[in-house]
Amino acid sequence: MTRTRAAIALGMIATAIATIAGQSTVDERIRRIENGLVPPVILKGQPIPTSTLEARMRELKTPGASIAVFENGRIAWARGWGMADVADGRRVDPETRFQAASISKPVAAAVALALVSRGRMSLDEDINTYLTSWKLPDNEFTAKQKVTLRRLLSHTGGVTVSGFPGYASSAEVPTLVQILDGVKPANTPAVRVDIPVGSRWRYAGGGFEIVQLAIEDVTKKPFVETARELVLEPIGMSHSTFVQPIPAAHRNKAATAYRASGDPIPGRFHTYPEQAAAGLWTTPEDLARFAIAVEQMVSGKLPRPVMSRELATQMLKPVLNDYGLGLEVTGAGPETRFGHGGSNAGFRCLLTAFKETASGVVVMVNSDGGGPLLQPVVRAVAREYGWPGLAPIERTLGTADPSTYAEFAGRYEIPVRSPPVILLVETDGGKLIADAGGTRLELLPESATAFFALSADVRIEFVRDLSGKVTEARVWQGNAEQRAHRIQ
Repeated sequence: MTRTRAAIALGMIATAIATIAGQSTVDERIRRIENGLVPPVILKGQPIPTSTLEARMRELKTPGASIAVFENGRIAWARGWGMADVADGRRVDPETRFQAASISKPVAAAVALALVSRGRMSLDEDINTYLTSWKLPDNEFTAKQKVTLRRLLSHTGGVTVSGFPGYASSAEVPTLVQILDGVKPANTPAVRVDIPVGSRWRYAGGGFEIVQLAIEDVTKKPFVETARELVLEPIGMSHSTFVQPIPAAHRNKAATAYRASGDPIPGRFHTYPEQAAAGLWTTPEDLARFAIAVEQMVSGKLPRPVMSRELATQMLKPVLNDYGLGLEVTGAGPETRFGHGGSNAGFRCLLTAFKETASGVVVMVNSDGGGPLLQPVVRAVAREYGWPGLAPIERTLGTADPSTYAEFAGRYEIPVRSPPVILLVETDGGKLIADAGGTRLELLPESATAFFALSADVRIEFVRDLSGKVTEARVWQGNAEQRAHRIQ
């Protein structure tokens, strides 16, 4: 063997060894993550409890999960666990499509901003300027400020309809205009302005449906085509589509949706004609590519950006309530993160990304019961990769007289959405329980009137009036505070 051929052979061997070593490191990291799920809250002075991904999936009757991790602008790994379809015996793999639910919103926002970048739309013009097939009715709440694209993308437009339940496979599907007017077969009310524009932040998927129609009216194309041309293809989201229902050619790669009981949703999944708000089919790896692209557009590193650097920066600039243009933005300095969560019938998902490093994680599951898996996976990944700001919160267990718990029991109204969220507080076997939207949390005492949960980053402090009657609950979810008035 000549010296040149020997050098080439040795180089190939070294490359193979490095590849095997690198893969081994990735596998070891994945093993530590899947065996090291930690709760959001831990008790001071007590060991940190851990659980495994597979055990929690069994407990929560969640058939499948898919995770993608990205670090410093590159996909580190993507992997699936469990079943995409139990009856067919089809396993989840990195190419299995899930419904992104509300993570559709930031992708749809990018489509709108791509049009703004091209001069086809403006962030601050009256949205009715761009609507030709339907108009958002003006009223006393639009007298001082008009509804604009910026307002709709940041949930400050004062419009109604928080979310959408989707349509069963056997149900008639409405047109977008029928959805906006609340006309049958639409299963949600009309989208209208019912509070002064810009007066407060209120989550409104209905606003993104106005954006969807505006995009269609401006481009004279279906929203799905414009999204594919301006965002999905340029970013390389090759396993993603806004087409609803998912095209027949991709159904064998789509995860089946399951109820919390473990039963599949009839017809496998719901259809969401509300594409901009909830209709994206995708994979964690594709959403990771999207997050990387957003950060690289902000830093000016993306060779062929889908929007200007200025507009990408505005996506990550909070307008109100830690929400920018289609994305939630929290933290400061190295801990600044952006992302979004999602909840469709039979699907739950979460995207978390660090602004300064283009690092983060996407988790998607195919069960209504799978929500409690998402944050623990994010925390486990953050522990493994040394990311800041995502460690479990340490609380000190205090004391309270259980005989006073009955005074806190009642119904409290949290006016963050329309209709408002109802917080139910009740006693059960000497314990204090909080229930909002079907999620029951045991509350542990921090003091005589302040309580916290272990299974979620939630704190509740009960407020008494001068007569000593409990009239209000201050509710913290993370750093966000809401004042809930007692209604019963």
